[in-house]
Amino acid sequence: MKRVVIIGANEFQNPLIEKAKSLGYETHVFAWASGDIGEKTADYFYPISIVEKEKILEECKKIKPDAITSIGSDLAIITVNYVADALGLNCNDPDYSLICTNKFKMRKAFEKANIKVPRFERVKNVDEVTINKFPLIVKPTDRSGSRSIALVHTKEELKNSILKACDSSFEKCAIVEEVIEGKNEYSCESISFKGKHTILAITRKFTTGFPTCIETGHIEPAELPENIKNNIFEIIPKALDALHIKNSASHVEFKVGEDDSINIIEIGARMGGDCIGSHLVEISTGYDFLKMTLDVALGKEPDLEIKNEPHFALIKFIFDRKDLENVKLILNKYPGIYNSSMIDENFNHEVVDSSSRFGYYIFDIKDKNVLQDVRSVLFNE
Repeated sequence: MKRVVIIGANEFQNPLIEKAKSLGYETHVFAWASGDIGEKTADYFYPISIVEKEKILEECKKIKPDAITSIGSDLAIITVNYVADALGLNCNDPDYSLICTNKFKMRKAFEKANIKVPRFERVKNVDEVTINKFPLIVKPTDRSGSRSIALVHTKEELKNSILKACDSSFEKCAIVEEVIEGKNEYSCESISFKGKHTILAITRKFTTGFPTCIETGHIEPAELPENIKNNIFEIIPKALDALHIKNSASHVEFKVGEDDSINIIEIGARMGGDCIGSHLVEISTGYDFLKMTLDVALGKEPDLEIKNEPHFALIKFIFDRKDLENVKLILNKYPGIYNSSMIDENFNHEVVDSSSRFGYYIFDIKDKNVLQDVRSVLFNE
């Protein structure tokens, strides 16, 4: 029996644990003990934080795993590459892990590879900012999940936003950059093996917009003209090469400019979180993305067989009671489109980032007319 180490145990990691077990692999899961579902579904659970890579390495020397992997967490990927490389297992080069988890280093890598980027700077206070064209985007350099992102129009807003972003940042730095051109936001899911990149799916993303930019839902496949799809297939592999992503899933967030250019926001060397990689890709393409991720970690060519008939995939995140009422309205009208859900109906706090939402509903939709009806109700389109 092959042993697979998985870094992370929360709801978004659990599909990987379950997939590994369904394939007959023995699962060894590392995470801070907090009662997450993966603590129970794993064959063996180790209460060690995902950032304690030295401790995890020492345990893995005893486990002797055949693969180490994770999905949906940038911090976990640093540990995955460090431990896998130390044990001689298939992974991305750990020397480049920080490029994929630090927005400033990522921008520098794109700039070096002649990939279009906005003007950007890494700062610790407002006095270090030299870009004098508003509006500007401010983010922590090394956090995800829409934490402490701000669109600012004045120097006073800039000062406050930098303080907040630096406070959220692990390295206590903020990135300040010009606004990336493009009305709608998209993402692209890929699998890479020995430097060969295969694009699997393109997702239309819905957000609260500025200042919070919290994702409210996703639809796959995204409806885009062929020329824009061609641009995506041209630029994404170049961007992955720029970040030295060779052996993993990847999640690229981007906007489409008025000239049909692909303007990259950021890239994760992992499948997309928020159920994109674990659920939506399989519904919308028929590909088993979770199995591909395990295949690559095991040093095997990813299985690109289409397992199921592709449908439209949609996820709606729950922010308040109105969202839940709209979902129930849709399910009463189209009960057959329900796929899965996770919901907390307490509604006892404000949603300030993706981690504080009240759950989600996933839909598997065959008919395009039904899809249009559902998105009009859930996304007011």
